[in-house]
Amino acid sequence: MCDFDLNGFLPYQLSVLAGRVSLGFSDLYKQKFGITIPEWRVVAHLSQAGSVSVREIHQRVDMDKSKVSRAATRLENAGYVSKKVNDADRRLVELELTAKGRDMIAELTPIARAYEARVLTKLGEHAPEFRTSLNTLMKRQENE
Repeated sequence: MCDFDLNGFLPYQLSVLAGRVSLGFSDLYKQKFGITIPEWRVVAHLSQAGSVSVREIHQRVDMDKSKVSRAATRLENAGYVSKKVNDADRRLVELELTAKGRDMIAELTPIARAYEARVLTKLGEHAPEFRTSLNTLMKRQENE
């Protein structure tokens, strides 16, 4: 055995924590709308970005292109997303929320905010410091 402490290793801790927090939230939107974590990520990104390509979503939400494409297809079949070929580059597929998708986001927004508040409550007085540190780390990791 080695003296490496996996449980104290920051990347491991962040991964486990992110998975647990994400899974807790996914239970809420899965029950209400029947969507998966990858589908949520696509819809959430589209709610912020408007019409974008699968490639852009892949880069932004850090998911494989094939996973983004499968999620987009399921969302299109459910009526939450529309697809169209980009006029300038016919290899790109543009995704956009439909009215049904925008309605879903409008309904999920207060649920998401309440879930986030419950998670931050667990940090107590350390919540603002945690958010600041997390944002700093995310910005610095983007620049590497």
